Amino acid sequence: MQAASRESYKAGAERLDAYVRGNDAVAAAHTANDLLAVAGLLRREPRLRRALSDPARSGADRAELLGGMLRGKIGDGALDLLAALVSGRWSAPSELLDGVERLGVEAALASTEASGDLGEVEDELFRFGQVVAGQPELSAVLSNPAVPVDQRGVLVGELLSGKAHLATVRLIEVALAGFGGRSFSGSLTRLVELAAERRDRQVAYVTVAAPLSDDEERRLGASLAGIYGREVSVKQTVDPHVLGGVSVRVGSDLYDGTILRRLNETRNALAKR
Repeated sequence: MQAASRESYKAGAERLDAYVRGNDAVAAAHTANDLLAVAGLLRREPRLRRALSDPARSGADRAELLGGMLRGKIGDGALDLLAALVSGRWSAPSELLDGVERLGVEAALASTEASGDLGEVEDELFRFGQVVAGQPELSAVLSNPAVPVDQRGVLVGELLSGKAHLATVRLIEVALAGFGGRSFSGSLTRLVELAAERRDRQVAYVTVAAPLSDDEERRLGASLAGIYGREVSVKQTVDPHVLGGVSVRVGSDLYDGTILRRLNETRNALAKR
């Protein structure tokens, strides 16, 4: 987002924080669903996006336009948050869509935080991404924009029925639509990171040839926490092709101590002789 849009989103996010403090997990979940439904409406209706972000209209006028359309159709909490968003300045209509969608995601995460389930939802999002990545046919279907989001969402619901939190399923549906313009896999990754951020944690993506034990994972997490100055959420990927050792990615930092890397370096060095 550009500067003006970031400031407008910040105002909406602050309003969300105040709303969450005064309401329970169920209310926050309902508000999240309302916000995400409106994000879906904005995605389908470019003219509405333009009208609600039109700099030629006053913020009050845009908020009234929104209220006239949605009052009585969504909850008062969601309507108040949306009014705060559209009253601000947006650098582009697409950035208003991103702001509404992001606020809906944050509301969904806040509801799971209030119910004590945020850590589990974070893990479920990551594990589902791993399952999809390991099944090319499933990945092709869920990542295919030619297949309507609703149809792909039905498939996700069937796969996760009784196996994951409702918030996890709803957030995966957000990923199917391309959260923030990302690919499906990129959307899932970003959602995992937002869940971790809400818990004030950094995400470390760890690739190993064989699963780490619980004790090894704890020690690795503690070591990384010492480096980054905050708690670290370790996300393991098992890939036998790395042969041994550990590869760790935290943000843009990559620590690759795998045997595969060392073999490749040796191979490249020999090729230059």
